[in-house]
Amino acid sequence: MPFYVSPDQQMRDKSDYARKGVARSRSSVVLQYSGGILMVTPNVSSVLHKISEIYDRIAFAAVGRYNEYEVLRKAGVTYADVTGYQFDRGDVTGRGLANWYAQALGQNFSEPSGKPYEVELVVAEVGAKPDGDQIYRISWDGSVSDEPGFVAFGGPADTVAAALKERFSDGMTLTEALGAALAALAAPVAATPGQPAANGAQPELTAANLEVAILDRARAHRTFRRLHGPRLEELIAQANASGSTETADAEPSEPDTATAGTPSAASASAEAPTTGSKPASPPSDDPPTGPPSAGSDGIPR
Repeated sequence: MPFYVSPDQQMRDKSDYARKGVARSRSSVVLQYSGGILMVTPNVSSVLHKISEIYDRIAFAAVGRYNEYEVLRKAGVTYADVTGYQFDRGDVTGRGLANWYAQALGQNFSEPSGKPYEVELVVAEVGAKPDGDQIYRISWDGSVSDEPGFVAFGGPADTVAAALKERFSDGMTLTEALGAALAALAAPVAATPGQPAANGAQPELTAANLEVAILDRARAHRTFRRLHGPRLEELIAQANASGSTETADAEPSEPDTATAGTPSAASASAEAPTTGSKPASPPSDDPPTGPPSAGSDGIPR
């Protein structure tokens, strides 16, 4: 006889299952910069992409199980192509694609049988101006949220988002945005007692283990472009050099050890007795006893 499980408990179990699967992945970040939208994720593979192009001005990023979000990516490309062919290319928008993904994930999540997708998606669309950029985050249960400026998802997303918030600012250059993304992804993750951190050991982020792409606002038609090879190495070197300079400027100067210690070393040295002078005797409460009664040896006779 099957046991009865309330719908609330079933939804909580599914959500916990999907959340644990997404938490095992490495964090990814998507953020705006002056020339478009930057997408950065750790990825040692050169063929299994986490970041991909969907349409002319729309890109897709995902974390979780590769086989599941690859199916969703292909379905999104088909949706965008069919919509653009049947109506107009301008009718394909990031908001429409995010809503389509939310419906697909929500329908799968609410089914009584089967397991939920262990994925988390981001759909980004670059506008003609910075205020037209759109970034949407879609969770495994179909919930969708608009993320102005930047978003961190997958793994310890809260820690990465907090580090990215400290470094993000409007109008950043591509080098500054990449430096902020790398610093946020490399932020230390505090492991819970008895359990390793979600991201595991944090290797050094280099061009060999990063997947980086941009939506370039200046390009007329297809704005998606991958950054790799010498170009990416040059940008990482510039970002690291800029970060080192800012850190050196932020460090306070150390006090001079020759004059540190007392509130006023000059006054203390002025009040110090000169060499050869006899120091003053401390006051005593005993009455004066006068000179010794006899003998120069100080022994009374």
